[in-house]
Amino acid sequence: MPKVKVKRTNPSLDMTPMVDLFFLLVTFFMLTATARPDEAVIVDTPSSASEIKIPDTNVITITVDKNDRVFFGVDGQQTKAALLDKMAGKYGVSFTEEEKKTFSLLSNFGVPVNQLKSYLAMESDARKEVNQPGIPIDSTRNELGDWVLQTRLTNPQVVIAIKGDQDVSYPTIKRVMDILQERKVNRFNLITDMEMKPTN
Repeated sequence: MPKVKVKRTNPSLDMTPMVDLFFLLVTFFMLTATARPDEAVIVDTPSSASEIKIPDTNVITITVDKNDRVFFGVDGQQTKAALLDKMAGKYGVSFTEEEKKTFSLLSNFGVPVNQLKSYLAMESDARKEVNQPGIPIDSTRNELGDWVLQTRLTNPQVVIAIKGDQDVSYPTIKRVMDILQERKVNRFNLITDMEMKPTN
C-alpha cells in the first residue's frame, strides 16, 4: 500500500508585529533621550580609573581649557535666572527678561559680568563663533568666586565639578582650587575620561 504524502506548506511569518515593536522602541528612545547641550569650549580631559560618577542634576561645572580660560556652568533654568539676578545686583548691571531667559538656556559661558549683556544680545550662532575671554579669576577681579558663592546661596545642594583640559597649566588649576577653598568649598569633583582598570 503506497504511503500517503502529507502536503507541505511553507510557513508564513507576519512581520507586522515586529515592525510595530521596532517603531515603538525607536519612538521611545527618541522621546526619552536628552540632547547634549552645546558647550562654549571643548576640552580634552585627562584619563583616570575612577568609577565615581557626578550627579545628573545640581552640578556647577567649572571648565578650564588649554588656553587657561575659565568657563562657568550650572544646571537648572530657575537656578540660573535667580543667579543672574543676584550677580546683577552685586555688580550693578540690569538684565531684561529676554536676557534672563537667554541666560537660563546657556549650558556654560566664559565672559566677565560687564560683557555678559552684550554676549546675551548676540544670536545663538554668533555666540558659538565668538572667542570668549574667560571668567576673571585674578585676585583683583575674582568673578569666579562670586559665581560659585551666589550659586551655592541660590541652591545649597549643588555639587562642584572641575573639568580641565589635560594641557592646562598647573597654576590656573591651582588658582581655581584656591578660589573654591576661599569660598569654603573643600569637596569637589574632577571630571576625567574613563580608562580601563589594569587587571592583575
